[in-house]
Amino acid sequence: MKQSFYLSHQKAQFWADFSFVDFSEDYLSSMAQPIASALEQMNELEGGAISNPDENRMVGHYWLRNPDLAPTDKLTTVIRETLEKVKQVSEQVHSGVLQSPNGSFTDLLVIGIGGSALGPQFVGRALGHPEEDKLKVHFFDNTDPDGIDLTLSEIGTALQTTLVLVISKSGGTAETRNGMLEAEHAFSESGLDFSKHAIAVTGLGSKLYDYSQKKGWLDFIPMWDWVGGRTSETAAVGLLPAALQGINIDSFLDGAAEMDELTRNSEFRKNPAAMLALSWHFLTGGKGKKDMVILPYKDRLELFAKYLQQLIMESLGKEKDLAGNIVHQGISVYGNKGSTDQHAYVQQLREGVPNFFATFIEVLKHRDSPSIDVDEDGMSSGDYLHGFFLGTRDALYEKERKSVTLTITEITPAAIGRLIALFERAVGLYATLTGINAYHQPGVEAGKKAASAVLEVRKLIVRHLNANQGTGQTATQIADEIGQQEKIGWVYKILESLVINQPNIFERKSGESTLEDLFFAS
Repeated sequence: MKQSFYLSHQKAQFWADFSFVDFSEDYLSSMAQPIASALEQMNELEGGAISNPDENRMVGHYWLRNPDLAPTDKLTTVIRETLEKVKQVSEQVHSGVLQSPNGSFTDLLVIGIGGSALGPQFVGRALGHPEEDKLKVHFFDNTDPDGIDLTLSEIGTALQTTLVLVISKSGGTAETRNGMLEAEHAFSESGLDFSKHAIAVTGLGSKLYDYSQKKGWLDFIPMWDWVGGRTSETAAVGLLPAALQGINIDSFLDGAAEMDELTRNSEFRKNPAAMLALSWHFLTGGKGKKDMVILPYKDRLELFAKYLQQLIMESLGKEKDLAGNIVHQGISVYGNKGSTDQHAYVQQLREGVPNFFATFIEVLKHRDSPSIDVDEDGMSSGDYLHGFFLGTRDALYEKERKSVTLTITEITPAAIGRLIALFERAVGLYATLTGINAYHQPGVEAGKKAASAVLEVRKLIVRHLNANQGTGQTATQIADEIGQQEKIGWVYKILESLVINQPNIFERKSGESTLEDLFFAS
């Protein structure tokens, strides 16, 4: 370990080791001015600069844990009022003041996708205690009917005392809307009034807001356009599910604010977010040439890689830079947990394609209670886990596989808040170093438009089949009839889906080859 690359923040119970990055002095010297500029631009962002020019929006997730930083008194007030509303609703639920028609709420169903689910899932898994949690938490985080049914089966008869959060900034996200409608149907089928169980977390005046008001839902808590989904864990999106679960959100916010302060340090060698961003830049050639493997040595952090995938890949995965040049930026992220991964893909990490760098997350405290000895030398299971971490890090380094190590004392709300804030700021700094916009996601919007186009073709196919009931046609013939010759692939796959999922309405007759199969409405 090189002392100059080991950052110790004892008061925050956080340490960052960049010794295994093997920075060159020439590199760090050459990056002094670029990282200073990136830190200055981060200051401007926190001051309210328009940092999402595509949508003419500010980016204000840092204000959420320190409202005094907000550029206007109005924003400061609304942040504080929303936090108080989150606490008030949670206290009312826990005390039974706010309850279902069938008694106090016992379970929580969160309906959202992307940042509206990944953050709450990660934080809930990291900080939850099944024997102590105020509510048992479940998620609809996709539009997969079988997944929805599985979650409903897990809730079971507790549906009658389940509180539902529907989280969508615009209210127009298809997956969340579908999940809401599926939940409404499930409640209705059980003889329950969904409106007596539902709270909306959305933008004021959004489609979801209007719907919730019309239906008379229990409550509404606001989201704002200056907080992106992937950075919304310290907004109501993440705070309300956490508070309802029983997690100390004040401590969580304090931890995030503490890391924000540490990562404002203009001396970049003492700034963990700046050094983290520089390590990414150095190890990937500033072009994302290597993947980031997240290896947390703690079961409670098993969803951290999944959470970071969205934060990092949606923020940094961009075709164009700010000047409009084609750059194809981004860093791919994957991972699970140690030491599980040592029995999965560490073999390739050590001896296979050297196309990655690792980020180890070390948690010093093994457990709350005393540990038993698992061998005659007095070693505990936690000692073994720690040994596997250190051994794996050295084994990778021996083969010139570089890594960063982030260390925390134990899993607490404050510690999780610090980790989230650290990566949020590192993402922003790296984006500035590479000249891209970290705060928009045009690729996601393109995918939504393509999906809408598919659904329109599906409607055309259904209308055509119903209008020609009993008449068998091939996928090619149907594509010609509905004017979608160039989308024959879509047409065929949609016909397959219709036959499997609506067998009482649509049928398929086998031909000499697959593409000669006949499809018709019976």
